Amino acid sequence: MPLSYETPILENEQNASPPKNSDSKFHSTAYRVSIFHNILWSKYKGIIFSRLHSFALQRNTNISFFQIARTNSDRKILNEIDSSYHRYPYQLLFDGSYDSLPKRLLCKRLFWKAARSKADLIVLPGYHLVEYWFMLLACILTRKKRAVFVDSTANDQPDSVKKYWLKRFFFSRCDGFFAYGERSKEYLLSFGVPAGKIITRCQAAALPHSYDPERALHERIERRKDNMPPSFLFVGRLVSEKEIDVLIRAFRKVREQYPSATLTIVGDGPMRNELEALAASLAVADAVSFPGAADIDQITSYYLNASCLILPSRSEAWGLVVNEALSYGCPAIVSTHCGCIPDLIVEGKTGYVFNTNDADDLAKKMSLVVHGMGRVSNIARACIDLMKNFTPEKAAEQILNGCHAILTSQQRKS
Repeated sequence: MPLSYETPILENEQNASPPKNSDSKFHSTAYRVSIFHNILWSKYKGIIFSRLHSFALQRNTNISFFQIARTNSDRKILNEIDSSYHRYPYQLLFDGSYDSLPKRLLCKRLFWKAARSKADLIVLPGYHLVEYWFMLLACILTRKKRAVFVDSTANDQPDSVKKYWLKRFFFSRCDGFFAYGERSKEYLLSFGVPAGKIITRCQAAALPHSYDPERALHERIERRKDNMPPSFLFVGRLVSEKEIDVLIRAFRKVREQYPSATLTIVGDGPMRNELEALAASLAVADAVSFPGAADIDQITSYYLNASCLILPSRSEAWGLVVNEALSYGCPAIVSTHCGCIPDLIVEGKTGYVFNTNDADDLAKKMSLVVHGMGRVSNIARACIDLMKNFTPEKAAEQILNGCHAILTSQQRKS
């Protein structure tokens, strides 16, 4: 049986300031919006939805949140669900792991949930799964406006001709799109989506509740002194698409120049044993540590102590660990396939970009971080200042304003 959960809204969130761009129409017209998300595990969505709920109450908007499942198998190995980030009312449709649910059951449940909804606008969690197509069909049949969250970029796995036209059809039947950054917007434009239908919204990380940017800056400067031995960091799942083997090979090259350098690989996954064996075969096992999975409070110390974060993925729609690292003054080196590049990486100031799957180029950029970026204090300030534009409050404001734009548009309903 599906379960319902409701979490309290804390007093400081109830009194949060509404978005600056609030429209008076929100106070005269009561709107109903239903937002669906795939798994409750995501802390970053939890904190954004919490802010969104608070803002919506102040702007005469009734938003219903639906979490489809608790988690999925590749997230279980990282950490448990932290309910403290979900301070908004939501309904959990299935108690369990998303990837263990029968497709037939998912399709039926989500179709009827969308069809019977009284919402003026339904925001779909995606377009790449068959159950989301059933939700789209329900919206079309009941003539409800619909929008969709899109985090894909052109650097994801290439589409076949069939997939391209299926996506193009899906997008043509939507009234609005919430794109994660510039690369997702460019991806949507390539399918013929009108620019006026795209709401480009920022990605925001779920930082510890006690996070304070000025304190983070002070701690970063205190911990990471100039001329300290290089300390490189990876945070994430230990899976093939993260290209961690490329990172280890690049690190071996860097060690030739900086013998005291270290690499910390935080996370867990099916490739851990293989990666440990690779480090041993390259004679760098003594400098590469695998502390396992960690929660955000534990990872904070890694960010504060590292020379930089490295995200070498060959497929990365965004890369929220980059948000986290920059929030603690830690610059980042990312592959060209990471979606966050245009928004978060300012070359030489907040980090560098290297050619995907190119260990030599990555090694060069790692060396640049060590001796080419200037003083730790200046780097930390640039990183933290940039992240003031990528907060849960700003993300929530963009979603709420986007819902308003879709609901008040004169676009023809399908």
